[in-house]
Amino acid sequence: MVVENIEDLIKKQFEFTLNKTEIPELGKLYRGKVRDNYISDDKRIIIASDRLSAFDRVITTIPFKGQMLNQVSSFWFEKTKDIIKNHLIEVPDPNVSVVHQCETIPVEIIVRAYLTGTAWRNYQKGKPTSGIMPPKGMKKNEKLEEILVTPSTKAESGHDIYLPADEIIEKGMVEREIYDQMEEAAIKLFKFGQEYCKKNGLILVDTKYEFGIKDGDLMVIDEIHTQDSSRFWIENTFEQRFQKDEEPDILDKEIFRGWLMDTYPDIFPNIRPEQEIPPISDDIKIELAKRYMRSYERITGQEFSPDVGNVEKRIKTNLRKRDYL
Repeated sequence: MVVENIEDLIKKQFEFTLNKTEIPELGKLYRGKVRDNYISDDKRIIIASDRLSAFDRVITTIPFKGQMLNQVSSFWFEKTKDIIKNHLIEVPDPNVSVVHQCETIPVEIIVRAYLTGTAWRNYQKGKPTSGIMPPKGMKKNEKLEEILVTPSTKAESGHDIYLPADEIIEKGMVEREIYDQMEEAAIKLFKFGQEYCKKNGLILVDTKYEFGIKDGDLMVIDEIHTQDSSRFWIENTFEQRFQKDEEPDILDKEIFRGWLMDTYPDIFPNIRPEQEIPPISDDIKIELAKRYMRSYERITGQEFSPDVGNVEKRIKTNLRKRDYL
């Protein structure tokens, strides 16, 4: 990525950010918080938009975000396919993944190595996360003695709900045997991600995994170790900043959550599903785009070259080339 003029390129892309797609020829549309899913027979075409979600609401769009998100996820799917099967078939466009259509398990597995985010906010209130309460006397961003697995229900809209594994199983959301496989796979994936990120000077702080069933096989679906689903900190400055009670150098969207809470403390983090989204400054959008680019390059070891232009037009062109349109 060429550093000079990168902010100008991001600004130019503002008018082309991909908010949503409408391509009915691809199949039945299911629009998630970030991805547009087109379902047809045994395949699903997932288009990663530039939408940015926080606190379970879509807040704004960030230039080039969908491309980076999709490419990071496909990078990890390739790296981890020997740990557990995943749903990826091919990537016909930087924003698009063609995947197996799976039966989605309505449970997210969140794996944590540090006390931060939702787990920290709950800890401050004396409230367990998924029935788990870390030891007393811990500080924000402190490394946990052991990796914590905090499952949650996967909500169609609104806030996901953290529940103990036993309660999730009792409610019939997933069978015990399948849940155990999910948790085992999640821990293996997380440890692999931690080691890989460490080589590139990053800490994989926490992340979420989603799973589905295809022909009786458990598969990882949706995304993996992306800037949306994970927290990444810069390793070589973490300890010094932690000892000074300073926030880590971060490469994920946590800076955006902090900006929202600082700028609109009466709205965030407890924004209601029907509440109007307040104005989002161009400055924070530019900063987020730059951080996504930095994390893309740190994670993949590949240079990111922004290409200003109409994303949806390019997507349709590439899907036609692969006979999906």
